[in-house]
Amino acid sequence: MQLHCQLQRHGARYPTAGPAAAIALAVTKLQNVSTFKEPSLEFIRNFTWNLGTSDLVLFGAAQSLAAGAETYHRYNGLVSSDNIPFVRASGSERVIMSATNWTYGFSAASGMRFNPVLSVILNESANNTLHNSCPSIGSSNTQTDIWIGIYTKPIVQRLNDAAPGAKLTGNDVYYLMALCAFESVAINVISDWCGLFDEDEWKGFEYEMDLDKYYGTGYGQLLGPVEGVGYINELIARLTSRPVNDTTQTNTTLDQSLTTFPLNRTIYADFSHDDQLVAIYSAMGLFKQPMALDPTSPLDLELLGNGLDKENPKRTWIASHLVPFSARMVVEKMQCRQLSSEDYMRILVNDAVQPLDFCSGVTPEGVCRVSAFVESQGYATSGGNGDWQKCFE
Repeated sequence: MQLHCQLQRHGARYPTAGPAAAIALAVTKLQNVSTFKEPSLEFIRNFTWNLGTSDLVLFGAAQSLAAGAETYHRYNGLVSSDNIPFVRASGSERVIMSATNWTYGFSAASGMRFNPVLSVILNESANNTLHNSCPSIGSSNTQTDIWIGIYTKPIVQRLNDAAPGAKLTGNDVYYLMALCAFESVAINVISDWCGLFDEDEWKGFEYEMDLDKYYGTGYGQLLGPVEGVGYINELIARLTSRPVNDTTQTNTTLDQSLTTFPLNRTIYADFSHDDQLVAIYSAMGLFKQPMALDPTSPLDLELLGNGLDKENPKRTWIASHLVPFSARMVVEKMQCRQLSSEDYMRILVNDAVQPLDFCSGVTPEGVCRVSAFVESQGYATSGGNGDWQKCFE
């Protein structure tokens, strides 16, 4: 192993301000009901909404600590007193804290022998390859609104029958389901809210997340992938030990300095957000789907010879697999003497080796020549084929 480049999402957090307000409104609707017809709702009377907003929860901090320790244990052969990890973070508080928690986890695992620090914090109001920065990008609202209206319809009916006068909407149901997740990671046990919904209802909720990422900064969003171009060009610089060549969202002042963008380290760790990881996956060619996600059905139906429909197992775009809290993409550079003297690489997303079908000559184990990977990244090396300019039209 010659090189380890890691891109990681921040750890588990409280809801951001907008969803927090929507959750509180939905909870208030239920708490204003005079009589519940279902005993399973009685816990709501004593429920107190007291979650914070945006900040990491304790579990989220622990995720980053564990990730730092895991990186040390797996890759300590790349570390020496003269070569410790170089760490960057996008400039939101939860991302910065995730990065510093990671550095402490790495240090502690090494017995405090090797102590990386957070060296660069990228301003989220300026050029930043770790934060989405395309002003003209669209949203996934059209697709997610369609699906929310479909999958929540029977849930809305059921809950409104059980709580007369609540007048819950599909969006209220969506946010009550989100409350299950946010409270669970905040209190570190399964929230009572989770039990209000069955397995099929949770599958509907999960697919909303898939649609949100696919049409937010993924393949379904015209200007989604271009937000990942700058990071890929930085990755190519690290893999080839050549200066960054990019005309999109890189900070050229930082990337042209070997102090703030060194090219001689063996471990790099960058900390970011889920939407940005999705953009990078899509710009690179990871998780490409045989067909666009359908906002009216999660089944990706294909017509069989017998005239029946079944679920297409080829769909790999599942947000909980791609960008859970503390999600990470790892790029490993190595030499394989059995193959040739060239440099090789592979990519893992949440510990799963990626097939890299877009990389010429890739092995069944997902190992690809670095030169072939660089050649495969024409969308990034061209600056997004004109898409970056469209961000400012």
